Amino acid sequence: MERKRVAILFGGCSSEYEVSLQSAYAVITHIDQERYEIILIGIDKTGGWYLFQGEQEDILSDNWKQKDTCIPVAVSPDKTLHGILLLKDTGVERLSLDAALPILHGKNGEDGTVQGVLELADIPVIGCKTMSSAVCMDKETAHRLAKESGIKVPDSYIISKTDLQDVKQILAYGKDLGYPLFVKPLRAGSSFGITRVTEEGELMAAAELGFTYDSQVILEEMIDGFEVGCAILGTEELTIGAVDEIELSEGFFDYTEKYTLKSSRIHVPARVSREKEAQIKKTGVKIYRSLGCSSFARVDMFLTPEGEIYFNEVNTIPGFTAHSRYPNMLKAAGISFEEILLRLLEMVGNDNA
Repeated sequence: MERKRVAILFGGCSSEYEVSLQSAYAVITHIDQERYEIILIGIDKTGGWYLFQGEQEDILSDNWKQKDTCIPVAVSPDKTLHGILLLKDTGVERLSLDAALPILHGKNGEDGTVQGVLELADIPVIGCKTMSSAVCMDKETAHRLAKESGIKVPDSYIISKTDLQDVKQILAYGKDLGYPLFVKPLRAGSSFGITRVTEEGELMAAAELGFTYDSQVILEEMIDGFEVGCAILGTEELTIGAVDEIELSEGFFDYTEKYTLKSSRIHVPARVSREKEAQIKKTGVKIYRSLGCSSFARVDMFLTPEGEIYFNEVNTIPGFTAHSRYPNMLKAAGISFEEILLRLLEMVGNDNA
């Protein structure tokens, strides 16, 4: 049987570049390469695209971009090729692809930009498509659509950089939401630029930090309770992993906590009743559907002491190491890391997967 040729995209022009390298390495080393021909495309921090032909370990150590192992590439606009152009010193070569699996986190990878480029080239994307990726990355848009579907969401206000001149109005927003509250870049991941604000005097500095990551910032009500997650695999027929729970001893689940768990723990399955777990899964699926997600995503929610479920965000390309939340939730449901990847790659050419 002829192997299908699938590109794995890693790196990215994003603050989450290093996280992508870890996720991509785990994905690459767990794929059955007797069944699939894997094409590795690295994107450096400046946005350059390269066909990587070196040792896989060099991805993990961020030593992959070497002249003798990399060939500059560009996505071909020719839909009949549905592939990439290799920009060699001896000339341009064409390489067709059966699909692409972006393992890119954050801006310029998870926000619909890369998905749009691939779709224009008629390269099937394994994962959320252009529109759903962009919608899920924009916290205000995602919340608004979820709310219209009957899902509870935190109250919030959006501010732009020009709004910083109107300090009185921003402070009024903070007073209306109540403290503590969260200040977040509107479109960013891995909790970069997020501040938990406990009093009015901290609000403006938190907003300025948020603007270092995006042109808009969201002031968001803090929901009492704890975060729960729902791992979803598929498009039409869905597989749902076990619900997980983040237990915090202090602060919030910021970038450091996500990758060190210094003062937090993740419980899989979550310490909730079967009835509540079923309700969380049902809500997660409703959010997944309402935002047009496909292939895979992790839906994050809050569970209040009163048992109410609030939408937090959707990660359209969640962490993909063997220790990440998404694969661990599916593992708890009896699906191994290798099986997850096999199911994703089997979606190639099957829009209803």
